[in-house]
Amino acid sequence: MLLAFTAVVFVGLLALSMPIVFALGIAGIAGLALGGYPLQMLPSSLVAGSQNWVLLAIPSFVFAGTLMERCGMSHALVDLARALVGWLRGGLGMSVIVVSYFFSDICGSKMAEVSALGSTLMPPLRRAGYRAEDGASLIAAGTAMGMLVPPAIFMIVIGEVTNTSVVALFLAGFIPAAVVGLCLCALVFVEARLLGWPTDTRPSFAFLMRAGRDALVPLVVPLVILGGFYLGMFTATEAGAVVAFYAFLAARFYYRNVSLKEMLWIAYESALLTAAVVFLLAVATIFQYLMGVTGVPALLGEVLAPLGHSHVLFLAGVALMTMAFGMVLEGLPAAVVLIPVVFPIATKLGINPIHFDIVQTAAVGIGLFLPPMGVGLLMALRFADVSVGRHARAYWPYVLALLAGLMLIIAIPELSLFLPRSAGMVR
Repeated sequence: MLLAFTAVVFVGLLALSMPIVFALGIAGIAGLALGGYPLQMLPSSLVAGSQNWVLLAIPSFVFAGTLMERCGMSHALVDLARALVGWLRGGLGMSVIVVSYFFSDICGSKMAEVSALGSTLMPPLRRAGYRAEDGASLIAAGTAMGMLVPPAIFMIVIGEVTNTSVVALFLAGFIPAAVVGLCLCALVFVEARLLGWPTDTRPSFAFLMRAGRDALVPLVVPLVILGGFYLGMFTATEAGAVVAFYAFLAARFYYRNVSLKEMLWIAYESALLTAAVVFLLAVATIFQYLMGVTGVPALLGEVLAPLGHSHVLFLAGVALMTMAFGMVLEGLPAAVVLIPVVFPIATKLGINPIHFDIVQTAAVGIGLFLPPMGVGLLMALRFADVSVGRHARAYWPYVLALLAGLMLIIAIPELSLFLPRSAGMVR
């Protein structure tokens, strides 16, 4: 009864357009007060929920990603992707998937990625004969896949929530993202023949070399992240500082198209986003405390118990819940509300924390782009100027491809664990 009351308050506040973080806090406090639970621990819980060294990586990666997107690095990556796969039938569609993988390495925000890819790729897709709904599907699915490519804010947050090494999560994301990307490229290959999508261009050797040269600057970032983490040269927080400094140097001395005033504004926006994330983590401790004292973990344990005999079934069941949360509440609220409740159950079942976190990261990425309410999907549709209903008919094959990639990640833990194990982070 108490949880039902709390849920009604939460949904009611959201219906009144209250920001999620305030709705979460007010609903949690109302539930604790109605249940007669002591509130003396709340201040210390709020502080403890936001005290973690790794959270310092968030402003650095957000600043670096926004600055590199503002420099126009996405255009260089698009040219490289078109040079690599544009000669195939449906090559322009495949290039959306390829550039989503590369661009996720330099852009920590999914909304910024949708904006950059939508504005850069939608016009050439339409000129090449792709329908608006097909273009939106490609961008949405590619960005959903990119959730697994570090650096991602969600990975930092879920690592903090589950007390898992963020460096290990960053390393673990590269291969699963490539697997999902291959599933999407296979779908594009089939649809290109069914729908008659053209080849993009057959690039000359000179164009390929020029595209590769121009893309070297943004491609340094994934090499630094992968190499630095694999060799144990720096932590996630230090990597954020390194990438931010590199972005500053590239913008100031190579591209020279972003003023110092604009950089200060980007730093200000990065600070605001970081404050919002930290505030959300702090307020979420109220809701987590309420769920703990009302026995929600035990209840969920009983509900999920029939799936406990199979890690695959358990992870698939939790992933479905996470996708639903990600579609309705967005990614970060899903992480701080649901993950702390189900993670202890996964630990008891012997599921590797890194594998669990990667599966949930993939599920949240899919949820953000699920119709009809996924916030990332709605933003992609804005660039295509197409309705949700019209788009859904073209999008369902991409959802199936994303789910196929997710099931491969769930069924083959080594996809997530190979790189961390090679770096000595997993026994």
